[in-house]
Amino acid sequence: MTAFSVLKHKTFTLFVIARFLATIALQIQGVAVGWQIYQQTGSTLNLGLIGLAQFLPFALLILIAGYVADQRNRSGIVLTCFFIELIGGGLLLFFAQRGGGTVWPIIGVMVLFGVARAFMMPASQAILMDLVPRDYLAQAVALNSSLFHIAVICAPPVGGFLYLWGATTVYTVVAGLLGFAVVLMLPVRLRTKTVINKREPISWHGVLEGLRFVFSKQTVLGALSLDLLAVLFGGVTALLPAYATDILHIDSLGLGFLRGAPALGAALTGIVLGFVPISRRVGAWMFTGVFIFGFSTVLFGLSTNFYLSLTALFFVGIGDMVSVYIRHILVQLETPDAIRGRVSAVNSVFIGASNELGEFESGMSAAFLGLVPAVVMGGCMTLVVTFICLFTFPIP
Repeated sequence: MTAFSVLKHKTFTLFVIARFLATIALQIQGVAVGWQIYQQTGSTLNLGLIGLAQFLPFALLILIAGYVADQRNRSGIVLTCFFIELIGGGLLLFFAQRGGGTVWPIIGVMVLFGVARAFMMPASQAILMDLVPRDYLAQAVALNSSLFHIAVICAPPVGGFLYLWGATTVYTVVAGLLGFAVVLMLPVRLRTKTVINKREPISWHGVLEGLRFVFSKQTVLGALSLDLLAVLFGGVTALLPAYATDILHIDSLGLGFLRGAPALGAALTGIVLGFVPISRRVGAWMFTGVFIFGFSTVLFGLSTNFYLSLTALFFVGIGDMVSVYIRHILVQLETPDAIRGRVSAVNSVFIGASNELGEFESGMSAAFLGLVPAVVMGGCMTLVVTFICLFTFPIP
């Protein structure tokens, strides 16, 4: 069995290519929307609103979405989410062609993407068992993850390059890629079925079971809380368009490289951890990862040199990947099989809160404190949170 033997399963191949194209589209869009809004308004608060618009529907729906993914055809859910994202891409293209300086239509489209992401995350994670036999699952997960990281690393510079020709060009490519994803997913929807052992009506008791478990386990709660608070305070992704324009004085292509640098650091760290896994003193490693994340954020905030900023963001990705790796291990080891899906949904809430809500916090802080003070203070707060959690939660 070779590394690519899993590709003989056609429905998996179609799904993984569709997800790859959709991920490229969303990464390109992320660069374009931030750059477009900041060039139009010069407001860091508006950059923060992009994150808030995606976070609110995600936070409200993700627990229900995890439950739905266990009770309905997952390929149908994924197809529907791709179609919703295609509509969103088409709307962004329409607004770009129409012109105008208002950002609220774009913010509204971000809400639509937040809804799609809420249902996409649990369904796309669970669908692999529907597409390949159990013996091929490890290969499927590895290939799916590898393509995701390739897209996250390579797509942002592509998005910045495309924006040199304007927003219309970027969103045309985004809509086209999402359209291909929908077409590729159609036969997957027709050929696969989700095996449901026992279909149950949606109830708040079932939906909230994962949440109750997390709050009953100090180790899991500590790992999730540390990661949540660190990225909430220290995340700088939302402010990269402002830094590119006002501090580093670079164009949209430079912004694309800034967006891709953390992903590159995270991907290379993931490869190293694949060969040299952390099996002892995981708590110490997790705190070290978050410390690297916070310190690198402070360094980025103080930098006025493009290459130093790239290096700092690269190490931000390294620290973040170590933290994510440890958190994933702790959650998997502590969680019973019967509620693993619902705990994963809670994990997704923490991830979404730290990313999108962190973007809103960054935008708000920069609007009131200034760009550089907001980033530096956020990195310092991450370091403070690290030391507080070190003495609060019993992470082994």
